[in-house]
Amino acid sequence: MDQDTPNKTNWLDGAAVVLSALCLVHCLALPLIVIGVPFLAQFAEGHLHLQMLAVVLPLSSLALGIGYRRHRSGRILTAGIVGMLLLTIGATVAHSQLGLIADRAFTICGSLTLATAHYFNSIRAQAACDSS
Repeated sequence: MDQDTPNKTNWLDGAAVVLSALCLVHCLALPLIVIGVPFLAQFAEGHLHLQMLAVVLPLSSLALGIGYRRHRSGRILTAGIVGMLLLTIGATVAHSQLGLIADRAFTICGSLTLATAHYFNSIRAQAACDSS
């Protein structure tokens, strides 16, 4: 086994969890900031989700793919795919057609689902490498 692979997987999963957390913080904190400081309301109109997706989707796909090759857990892979799908729906369809609440709901659910999948992906991939 390549001893470098678990380190790559851990790094990728860690980075993906951080990015999911940033999405979550963006969705939860920005409305509070906008309410508390009216001057910042002009920044609420920006749509950061598409830019985040451009980083999150490839990184998550790579980390989950590497982890799946190690642990073969379809549940973790499926959870990751569902999380990415929810994020994508939140950033595209929900944002443009369903409104802010749907946008936030899809993004928060997707972020939490994807972060959880990466957490378990990292644990299971490391366990699979330790047992071999």
